[in-house]
Amino acid sequence: MELVTPSIGLVFWTTLCFGILLFLLGKFAWKPILASISEREKSIESALSLAEAAKEEMARLTNENEQLLKQARAERDQILKEAKQIKDNIINEAKESAQTEGSKIIERARIEIDNQKAIAMADVKNQVATLSLEIAEKVLRKQFEDQQKQDALIADLLKDVKLK
Repeated sequence: MELVTPSIGLVFWTTLCFGILLFLLGKFAWKPILASISEREKSIESALSLAEAAKEEMARLTNENEQLLKQARAERDQILKEAKQIKDNIINEAKESAQTEGSKIIERARIEIDNQKAIAMADVKNQVATLSLEIAEKVLRKQFEDQQKQDALIADLLKDVKLK
């Protein structure tokens, strides 16, 4: 039983060693250990706050990126809309220009047709005048010969000439 129950001397020396160890640890080790633990707590808190700040910054940047993306899409849509309007304006101007040119060409063709028609009518009038003179000349020559022949000739000539 002696092994299980310690003697008074052993208890005294163990208590004394423990007290000295506790005093030495309290004097030299506890402060640096507690300071180290406190510093570690502060660094962990600092790292956590930095992580939280980084998380908030990341959320802010993500939100900012989404807004920039929305703006870019809106600008793209605006540019496409303006390009479509410009295209439509160019097409409309080209159509109007083509119609104006077509109208001018048609008007020039009408004027040319009218001019050609006037020239043709003048030519026909000249031919009719020449023909009339020839008929008058023939009538006058025949008039001196025989009145019945002259009437028959005029009738024949009038049958041959048709005015439109």
